[in-house]
Amino acid sequence: MNARCVALCAAAALALAACSQSREPGFQGWVEADLIFVSPDEYGRVETLSVREGDAVEKGAPLFTVDPDLQANDVEMAKATLANAEVAHERAQALLKTATGTQKAFDEAEAALRTAQARLSSAQTKLARRKAMSPVAGSVQQIYYRPGELVPAGRPVVSLLPPGNIKVRFFVPETELARISLGQPVSIHCDGCKAEVPAKVTFISRSSEFTPPVIYSLDERSKLVFLIEARTETPAELRVGQPVDVRLGEAGRTGEAGK
Repeated sequence: MNARCVALCAAAALALAACSQSREPGFQGWVEADLIFVSPDEYGRVETLSVREGDAVEKGAPLFTVDPDLQANDVEMAKATLANAEVAHERAQALLKTATGTQKAFDEAEAALRTAQARLSSAQTKLARRKAMSPVAGSVQQIYYRPGELVPAGRPVVSLLPPGNIKVRFFVPETELARISLGQPVSIHCDGCKAEVPAKVTFISRSSEFTPPVIYSLDERSKLVFLIEARTETPAELRVGQPVDVRLGEAGRTGEAGK
């Protein structure tokens, strides 16, 4: 019986050892996103909002409108200026043909006409941009201003997240850096994931930094590490801000075996 117990214990120890060796150690990380911020060119009051947070939008879909009163007035003024410039240009041209006008007067009238045309085109563009369209296909992440609120120029009204802009960031110590290369497959694990999410390394930092506060391990906090980014073709499996565990793929394990 004692010999049998010893044999069973040895077998269990070997099984545990094999299990621990086959499991690739992971690196702590989290999910981030490169958001697209959509804002008006000039200040104004939000008139309509065509989307809600969480909505999926296609490229070119309407997002919001900002009151166009000032821009519409600018268009009308530019049209009036253009009309006057056209009349002056025609008069200068007629006078030049009858030799009662000068070439200089005609050139000045032609320059004024072109300037008026450019100003009208600019005013019409500004008016058209009071209606904001989605520059990309993605999902609405956050709305910062609602109808009736005054939004300054350049301040975003809506933020969008294209699926391809989701990425995983994790940090590795210098001793592990040689195991990682661009394009290398990795697997992403998280508590809310149904299964591991495959990804590939897309960025390796060339400079080291101290472990960021978001990595909570006391043992790792004071070490110099390198930032790594990976992207997946199935970003819908991940959520922005989600903590994850990243494990190296075949390239990393092969490099380790060769040491």
